[in-house]
Amino acid sequence: MARKVKKIAAPAKQVSATSAPETKANVAYCPPPDEFDTSVPELKHLGGSKSDQWNLMLCNQVISTAWYGRNPQPGKDLDDKRTAILAFMAGVNPKDTIEGMMAAQLFASHAAAMECYRRAMLPDQSVEGKQMNLTLAAKLTKANAEQAAALSKYRGKGQQKVVVEHVHVYQGGQAIVGQVTPGGSMKNLEAQPHAIGYAERSPVRCENEAQEREALPVAGNA
Repeated sequence: MARKVKKIAAPAKQVSATSAPETKANVAYCPPPDEFDTSVPELKHLGGSKSDQWNLMLCNQVISTAWYGRNPQPGKDLDDKRTAILAFMAGVNPKDTIEGMMAAQLFASHAAAMECYRRAMLPDQSVEGKQMNLTLAAKLTKANAEQAAALSKYRGKGQQKVVVEHVHVYQGGQAIVGQVTPGGSMKNLEAQPHAIGYAERSPVRCENEAQEREALPVAGNA
């Protein structure tokens, strides 16, 4: 008599908010929001994101903007150049994806400007070609400076700047720090002269009070 085998159903797979769903190779995985993402990225200091897929893609984009010569050969020299580019990204240390993009564009404009300067200095470069490359290099250098200023401004968002313009200390009062604009009769207080204090001085000479005054004529029928 054949023995019956009892089939045991496989337990259902638990899916959490941070686990990637089972998808096909041609379907992109949508990561969870940052507040539900408990993963620890290894490349956040390069791309600024909690997703290492983004950080890796951004690093590859930055590496592709550099000039490695006409026929770069795989080896230590090429690896050192790529490591140097990633060291730049790590030095910027982007805190979010916006800073990561700014850092990538900062290096791209720098690399393009230096390439234009290099081509302008080639021995067989024509006068027109040299002038064109120098013009492009100047524009890229200006764009690079603007990108650096934009990154600095973005990092300083939310910070307040307090400028002390005047410090007034009135008699019997407290110091007032900041720009003071009083209203009413106090508007031009700073321009008013101080009150003149008492000072001893020589008496002013006048006519003798004992001198008899001259009588004035009186009109008739007054």
